[in-house]
Amino acid sequence: MDRETERASLDRLLETVRSARSQALIVRGDPGVGKTALLGYLTGRAREFQVLPVSGVQSQMELAYAALHLLVEPLLHRLDEMPAPQRTALRTALGLSAGPPPDRFLVGLALLTLLSESAGDRPLICVVDDEQWLDQASAQALGFVARRLAADPVGLVFGAREPSAHLAGLPVLEVAGLEPGHARDLLDASLSGPLDDQVRDRIVSEAQGNPLALLELPRSLTTADFAGGFGFPVTPSVSARLEEGFLRRMESLPAPAQRLLQLAAADPSGDPVLVHRAARRLGIPPQAAVPAAEAELLQFNERVHFRHPIVRTVAYRSASGPARREMHAALAEVTDAVADPDRRAWHRAQAVSGHDEAVAAELELSADRAQSRGGLAAAAAFREQSVRLTPDPARHAERALAAAAVTMASGAFGRARELLDTATAGPLPPFAAAQAGQLRARITFVAGVGEDALAVLIRSAETLTPLDPGLARLSYLEAIRAASFAGRMTGPGSMREIAFAARALPPAARPRPVDRLLDALATIFTESPAAAAPALRQVAREFATSPLTREDGLAFGWLASAVIWDDDAAYRINARQVAVSRATGALDQLPLDLVALALSEAWRGDFASAEAHMAETAAICEITGSQMPPSTTAFLAALRGDPATLAPHTETLFAVARIGQQSQATYAHWVNAVLAGGHGRHADAYAQAKLAVDDGHVFVSTWALPQLIESAVKVGEQDVAARAWEQLTATTRDGTEFGRAQEALGRALLGDGPAYGEAIDLFGRAGIRTEQARARLLLGERLRQDNRLDEARSELRTAREAFETMGMTAYADRARRELLATGERAARRRRDVAPAALTARESLIAWLAAEGLSNPEIGAQLFLSARTVEWHLGKVFGKLGVTSRTELAGKLPDRPQTAEG
Repeated sequence: MDRETERASLDRLLETVRSARSQALIVRGDPGVGKTALLGYLTGRAREFQVLPVSGVQSQMELAYAALHLLVEPLLHRLDEMPAPQRTALRTALGLSAGPPPDRFLVGLALLTLLSESAGDRPLICVVDDEQWLDQASAQALGFVARRLAADPVGLVFGAREPSAHLAGLPVLEVAGLEPGHARDLLDASLSGPLDDQVRDRIVSEAQGNPLALLELPRSLTTADFAGGFGFPVTPSVSARLEEGFLRRMESLPAPAQRLLQLAAADPSGDPVLVHRAARRLGIPPQAAVPAAEAELLQFNERVHFRHPIVRTVAYRSASGPARREMHAALAEVTDAVADPDRRAWHRAQAVSGHDEAVAAELELSADRAQSRGGLAAAAAFREQSVRLTPDPARHAERALAAAAVTMASGAFGRARELLDTATAGPLPPFAAAQAGQLRARITFVAGVGEDALAVLIRSAETLTPLDPGLARLSYLEAIRAASFAGRMTGPGSMREIAFAARALPPAARPRPVDRLLDALATIFTESPAAAAPALRQVAREFATSPLTREDGLAFGWLASAVIWDDDAAYRINARQVAVSRATGALDQLPLDLVALALSEAWRGDFASAEAHMAETAAICEITGSQMPPSTTAFLAALRGDPATLAPHTETLFAVARIGQQSQATYAHWVNAVLAGGHGRHADAYAQAKLAVDDGHVFVSTWALPQLIESAVKVGEQDVAARAWEQLTATTRDGTEFGRAQEALGRALLGDGPAYGEAIDLFGRAGIRTEQARARLLLGERLRQDNRLDEARSELRTAREAFETMGMTAYADRARRELLATGERAARRRRDVAPAALTARESLIAWLAAEGLSNPEIGAQLFLSARTVEWHLGKVFGKLGVTSRTELAGKLPDRPQTAEG
């Protein structure tokens, strides 16, 4: 690609942004190839745009949001126009005000809003050079915005040698070297005299079309080289050639000028006053800047400006270790301890060759400040430096543990494990050693090695028992939850082993809900599910109705409801967890909460709400890069009777099971049984349900029992059905309406005909519409077999209508076939008008708008700009043929329910 083509690509980007459509682009190429020149071309062409420029500086990579602050400084006067939570998050991140650490995605949303609203006046372009050297927090925020803008007159253009992972997936403009003819023209234009043809060809060949190399290589040649090319050095790469040339030019300068270049390279601020003050402390005279400027290596203007980032790198590397420490010490002395304490601490750390407790403590304070702004990567870097400088072995181990924790939170799991190894190699006290065990378990889970993590969690809980029994109980609960996902019910590191260990704990002096939950879950294994059921019901009610917080263990509440068929408690608990996660910006936890809430909604037949929450989950996972097994999405596909949609989801579930989460295989067998049952393939349903139940999972296998009972009866396996019903009643007798309804339906299938009516009534009172319709279908089938055709038609019509209303197509077809078998002739498939043409995101936005949310409110929930929401709504209105929000509800099926709390 030549320069004209590259410039045309940038011109097209400007035209796109002018037409109020956002675009992001990475300009990628080797050092000196012309990326910065292309960005300069873009800036010159964007005269009617607001242009926000910023460049990454390698030595500033550890200062959280440093680049973002420089980028948005011209827009800060608009902060007061932003929604309060976003304004607070951005002000805290930029260090403009104090506050709790803001979630990084809330900071990203705030940046999205700020850029979108600022572009309402004039189109806006963010020009980010040397993106590979941005601090991680800034790169995360900009990568977030680049993916979320759509219908805003905002462009983001990044220049990078190799872009960071935060920009993965964005379009790339590769900047190649100049064509040989253009390279010769540029070389000739830069020369002040004639050049031997052989030398010219050699330079063009060595430069590989790199413009900077074409300009700089001739400056490093000797007279002999110019004459005939003899002794022309061979180097491995253009970058190495450039570095060598800049180093030669620097070494030709007077010693004071060389030291000034090295000093300026050591300072990331680019403040000429600060560099000159440090230079005076080192005895470098002011006139040292003159030779550096004449050599076109360094300029002191409003900012310190190097000829190219390679010059800064070469200058810094050229200084010896003692010289670097001396420079950083001088820079620390002239850096304001009040206005810029973190940069001062960083310079002080670089000035130390051995241990220094005072500097280590100062770095800890810097880490706290970075963490309070949400800069986890910066906090991790400060803490790791603090570890390096700590002389006392005990403090060294404790600081390494703290560094490991924040490093894991920043997403650097491999480095977190290394720091954890450092911590555990030192003299950690017992409580800290137990904390280290918990942290190692969490890191292991991230790596997907579930069994090892379970063992570590158990050891951690055992260590904590004499030190902090309350924390030990929480550790055992965490281990039970982990064992549930791993599908380990018996054997080493299993739920059974954990249960017996938990029962051996001394009783809590003042039992909390989590204490009662742990005792009840342990009873399932130490005694029986039937013995645990009353306590589980009581604890589920407590979690559902008490004002518990996340610190009280709210996230464990679903464990109480999962085995006792208490969907009402599950819905309340999950809805509150969703509300709490949204309010606190806990995007690591929110997808888990939404998936659990969607499962309850699916049971209730509220597919629109479930799908809306799954679409929200997908949107969050898209921006966080996290992945969720498609369990609830698979359940929805099974209920709808959609094998084409279900098949890839179950393949994924089986794949996840193979890497440690065996519970997902049990789940896949269960949803396959639901699908087969809807289509009336009872032998397939029996095979899949039996596999799910035989897995023995304390939760999922229980949910599969109703499918096993029905399919076993249908295929003539009465004994299997009877045993499954006995297993079911262990947790349903005298329990919730949902549970008693399942017990009654199983009893009806086994021959107690009047129990059908009891089941239908109980399912209705519990609000479980999917199972109520299934019970009516089964009753209608039984009545038809008994030749009670009029009664059968009544039940089957009601079941069919319910299935069709919910969107359970396969079950509706099964009911219709039964109606045809009774002689019913009008049993045609109902075809509701549904917004089939809407995408999942459009459907979710449509419902939120129908519920009365404004565009900014919808954008805040889905991490989109208000203009992008407006653009999506325009497409929705066109597809549905409506002209206002008030008309939307009438065009959408089954209004979703919103989680409250």
